[in-house]
Amino acid sequence: MTERIDPTLSREDFALTGAFLLALAATLGALFIGEVLGQMPCTLCWYQRIAMFPLVPVLGVSLWRGDGAARAYGLPLALAGLAIATWHSGLYAGILPAPIVPCTKDGPSCTGEAQMILGLPIPYLSLVAFAAISACLAVTKGPKT
Repeated sequence: MTERIDPTLSREDFALTGAFLLALAATLGALFIGEVLGQMPCTLCWYQRIAMFPLVPVLGVSLWRGDGAARAYGLPLALAGLAIATWHSGLYAGILPAPIVPCTKDGPSCTGEAQMILGLPIPYLSLVAFAAISACLAVTKGPKT
């Protein structure tokens, strides 16, 4: 007898799919900016990429397998990226008293017009992406037993 597969998505599946698509879009966007447009990322952007890029395979494999491991492995990465993006956005906005030294000391600046995507600076886009991924992963449950 064959097992019937339920084609409907649960709230958790929908959240995990959303987190995966956000991570994929952010990763492809970062690669496009760097490889196609030729804009080098600043130091803090590199750190955010270190947190974002592994989310794509982690969330993709968890979604494909349906094992619920995305929260255990993906949430720490998303929260680390969120912390760095919050710091970066605070520097960019001038909320933090320090100048954006990581952007100008060893690499390009995130303050230029060339670093705007859809009218928003890259640090803000990263903050929104990590916050949304973290929220999606917070909805999911742990591994299925």
